[in-house]
Amino acid sequence: MFKNNFLESLSKVHYSVPLFIYLPVIGFFTWTAFSEHRLSLFRYLGWFSLGLLVWSATEYFLHRFVFHFHPKGRIMERIHFIFHGVHHDYPNDAKRLVMPPSASIPLALLFFFFFNTLLDPHHLSGFFPGFVTGYLLYDMTHYALHHANFKSGFWKALKKHHMTHHYQDETKGFGVSSMLWDKLLGSDFKKKGVSNEQ
Repeated sequence: MFKNNFLESLSKVHYSVPLFIYLPVIGFFTWTAFSEHRLSLFRYLGWFSLGLLVWSATEYFLHRFVFHFHPKGRIMERIHFIFHGVHHDYPNDAKRLVMPPSASIPLALLFFFFFNTLLDPHHLSGFFPGFVTGYLLYDMTHYALHHANFKSGFWKALKKHHMTHHYQDETKGFGVSSMLWDKLLGSDFKKKGVSNEQ
């Protein structure tokens, strides 16, 4: 993708790398939630669940409106290709299925500082680990959807949803770790045999 070997190396990553980076982040914020901010388990789980839900929506909106925005001009087209186009051209490239640290760390910092302006530190200590857990679930799910064979109905349906996005209609099916927002916001795939007429 790059003529420079160093830049090329920054665009590839083994799927396990996000786990080594972000599990300690989740652990740190969880520890501060209980030791420093004295959150009860009930309140921690509430804020953690909200973080998961907000990540789920973030994943959907990033994929739909940022990764699938088609800009004009050579430079912007190149940036779009680097961020997401390459994945659609080479969907089974195992080293480009999770976000490399060169992109995920700056994004994580931006999200942290954004949420830090909205939430008190004790709420953030429950919310942010939920948000980051959602991100990890997204990365690990995305890798698995491209490389695992599933037996369970849920995972088979999720894989079909994502493969349909890749190989049949990239204007729909933007949820990766969940189909929830596609169903709620009308970007799910039409079921066969269902009429489009109201």
